Amino acid sequence: MASIRIREFRFPDDYSPVIRFWEKIEKGIHVGRSDALVEIEKKLQRDPDLFLIAEGDGKFIGTVIGGFDGRRGFVYHLAVADPYRGQGIGSRLLKEVEDRLRKKGCLRCFLFVTSDNEEARRFYENHGWMPMVNDHPFAKDLA
Repeated sequence: MASIRIREFRFPDDYSPVIRFWEKIEKGIHVGRSDALVEIEKKLQRDPDLFLIAEGDGKFIGTVIGGFDGRRGFVYHLAVADPYRGQGIGSRLLKEVEDRLRKKGCLRCFLFVTSDNEEARRFYENHGWMPMVNDHPFAKDLA
């Protein structure tokens, strides 16, 4: 694992390879409108230090996006390529984004796990995340 490097996303150079990487993830990552080039650019203007890439063997092998609105944090698109799972890469990415959120003053953080992704649910629970049983997420497209 010594050859695995975590670094910040570089815009725009990393955009196309990362989108291709997400599209190959078999479950849990859904590339949508908020992943368009212009939307990623807007996200990076707010907190560029929270979009992280894990590299190994000369390619992208993992990603995570953190968000902070000044009050609450969010974690999106934590993914590790299948051949690299079980080596602690996802844990390193999650810890790094959590540490960076904590340094910004974030006290509470949220994330979503798709209903078909039991592996991800266990991963997050093993890292101290708890299901929110009394809260129900809502969403609304504004554009």
